[in-house]
This record gives sequence, C-alpha cells and structure tokens, in this order.
Amino acid sequence: MTSIMTNTAAMTALATLRSINSSMETTQDRVSSGYRVGAAADNAAYWSIATTMRSDNKALSTVQDALGLGAAKTDVAYTAMESSIDVVDEIKAKLVAASEPGVDKGKIQKEITELQNQLISIAKSASFSGENWVYNDPNNAAGTKSIVGSFNRDANGNVSLTTLQFDTTKSSLIEVDASGDYVTNGSGLLSSDLEYTDTDGTTTVTLSYNLLEMDITSMTVGDLAEAISGVDAALLTMTDAASDLGALNSRVTMQNDFVADLMDSIEKGVGRLVDADMNEESTRLKALQTQQQLGIQSLSIANTNSQNILSLFR
Repeated sequence: MTSIMTNTAAMTALATLRSINSSMETTQDRVSSGYRVGAAADNAAYWSIATTMRSDNKALSTVQDALGLGAAKTDVAYTAMESSIDVVDEIKAKLVAASEPGVDKGKIQKEITELQNQLISIAKSASFSGENWVYNDPNNAAGTKSIVGSFNRDANGNVSLTTLQFDTTKSSLIEVDASGDYVTNGSGLLSSDLEYTDTDGTTTVTLSYNLLEMDITSMTVGDLAEAISGVDAALLTMTDAASDLGALNSRVTMQNDFVADLMDSIEKGVGRLVDADMNEESTRLKALQTQQQLGIQSLSIANTNSQNILSLFR
C-alpha cells in the first residue's frame, strides 16, 4: 500500500541515517582524541581505573624527583668520605715516616696540619640542599635521614610511601657543639678522641686527642705507635661508613630504575584500557562515511517515490 500520509520507506531510511550519524560522531571523537574511553559515560569502570592510575603515575613522577635529590645527597656524602679516607691515609703515612729515627717531627707536623685543615674543608663543603651528612652541629644534628622511595596503593585503595633510611651518625666525620668546639666523645669519626683495640683483642685504648688536633711534635716512638693504631682504627671505621653510603647509593639507583619501569608499565596498562585502536577506528570511519552517503541516497529515493504519486493524477 502506498500512502501520502505515512512514508514508511523515508522513516526507515531516516532512522538508519540517524544511527549512522551517531556511530560516526563516536568514531570521529575517538579519532580526534585518541581515546576509546575518554569520559565516564563511555565506560565508567575503565574511566575510573584509568583516572586513578594516572594520578598514581603523577605521584610516582614526584617520587623520581625525590630519589634524584636523595641520590645527590648520598653522592656528596660518599665523595666527601672517599676524599677524607685518602687524606687520613696520607696522615697515617706521615706518622709512619715520623717514627723513623732522626726525622724532624716539626716539619712533618706542618704537613699533617695542612692535611687536618683539608679534612675540615672537605667535611664543611659536603652539603647539598641544606643537608650535610658528614659535618654536624646543633643545627644539623646527626640522625636518621629518609628518602622517599615509592608510592604504594593496596587492594583497599589505601596509599602509603616507602622510604629509604640512613643513619648519618655512621657517616659523621666532624661534630661540633654550639660554641664550635669539637665533641670529642660524639659520633664524629675525626673529631672524637682516637681509640683502638689493644693487642689482647678486647681492651679499648682511648687516646687524649682526636685526629684533627693531633700534634706529633713532642711524641715519643711509643706515642707515635699509639697514634698510628688510633688513626688506622679511624680509617677502618671510615671505610665501613663509605661502604654503607655506597650501598645506599646503589639502592637509590636501583629504586629509581624500578620506579621508571613501573611508570611505563602503568602507562601501558592504562593505554590498553582506554586508548583507541587508530587502525580500527580509521577503517570504521571510512565505512561509516560510505554508509552515510548511501543512507542520504536512500532517504532521497524514498522521498522521491512519494512525489511520484502526483503523476497518477495527470
């Protein structure tokens, strides 16, 4: 039946064209934005996951900055410790030379004094971002320092931070009080009074001077032997401290690499959830453009058929 009141063919063609235009709008949006899920309306679950993980990735980026700052601090402290070890090694050699009969201890002391001044200079200079892990005073007391290492989210959505910690009492070279005097019984490896373990392996011998104030001018051979033992013990302790700093520095580097890999993995995971497949979307867009042209043509034909009824009344 042909009716001039209801053009069924045109209505069907129009509905098809509307559907095609809607699909084309969705596909064009995906092509222009690059996202298959760009808003909560597209897929609420995937959009929520992607938004949360992008926020976590931004936090991990800040963690990377914190690790870089921590690495710089450990590098500076390690460099100071390594340089100080070399200088103390030189002082030890001077003490051995001073033990030789007939040597002018006064001249050797002048060399030792310069080396002592160098140790002070190294310790004071080893500062980064306002922190000095080898030179301590009441405003920069030795203690546990924390480096932000990671950002965590558990299964319940609770967040926390992982920190890498280091006790700077192990790396302290010089400790001074409020008046600038050396703390001779503190944590400073150079400012504390020298001590060593006696030949019996159990008795600790404490000398009445520290490495920075040591003066060998009037020392006897026996005194020099004690000084050598004290300096050697300090050298061994400094070597252990350098090992601890090196281990921390290695851990910071490993953690930084892990965080970088983790950020890449999260970004890939989010991409799998919400990114559009551009090959697929471009192919679909081309097909929809063809369907749109055919839909317009079908609607035109349907409208033309109803107009043809007029020819029956001529």
